[in-house]
Amino acid sequence: MIEIRGLAFSYGSQRILHDISFSADDGEVVGILGTNGTGKSTLITCINRIRRPDSGEVLIDGVPVSHMDRRTLARKIAYVPQRSEATAISVFDSVLLGRKPYMGWGAGRDDVAVCQSMIDRMGLGRCQLRNLDELSGGEQQKVMLARALVQEPRVMLLDEPTSSLDPHNQYGMMARIRDMAKENGMTVLVVLHDLNLAMDYCDSFFFMKNGTGLRYCALGGIDSALIEDAYGVRAEIAEIKGRRFVLIDKES
Repeated sequence: MIEIRGLAFSYGSQRILHDISFSADDGEVVGILGTNGTGKSTLITCINRIRRPDSGEVLIDGVPVSHMDRRTLARKIAYVPQRSEATAISVFDSVLLGRKPYMGWGAGRDDVAVCQSMIDRMGLGRCQLRNLDELSGGEQQKVMLARALVQEPRVMLLDEPTSSLDPHNQYGMMARIRDMAKENGMTVLVVLHDLNLAMDYCDSFFFMKNGTGLRYCALGGIDSALIEDAYGVRAEIAEIKGRRFVLIDKES
């Protein structure tokens, strides 16, 4: 379980996050939603201490992350950024870096086995000996997700993990993320811009506006008024074949 309590952050004199608070249970996938520039990426980098918040705290299973050393934190939280630098390192070696918090002097047999299993599960077996800089953006994103998953974290933070993927692979990746969250009791916080993708695969939704929490809700709490408040567009919520969709008014 992760708890965010009163998190605030500023760049110099400009306040970016204002008193952010919510919690998420084991196995839950939470969509972090809102317009560009509202503080979504800043929020998740404050959660994993890439940025140090001005106030507030983050707790995992009741323990503040501020009390954890780097090795412990890396076992608790995995992070996949919006963009990653492609280098001349093989896919397998890149995924193996995710095991670093568990390694002694080098990779053990178990580390190699965990990596191979994840590479196969992510459909990366055919390119595991190729370098990252030889892959497409979508393939690189899958590698970064695989590297985060072999950390075996309690919490995973994902910043637009589907941005480089076509629709088929977007839904495939979100299905894998959801399934692994349920299987491993892992809490996932995922920044997404596609509302309909979020509604298909997330359990809960944290809407942000101007650096504040607008609403934290389950699927049934998403309505037209919330969409207009969060995004400044008129919308309708429709249900088709048991699935809920957001239909944006293109005239708004």
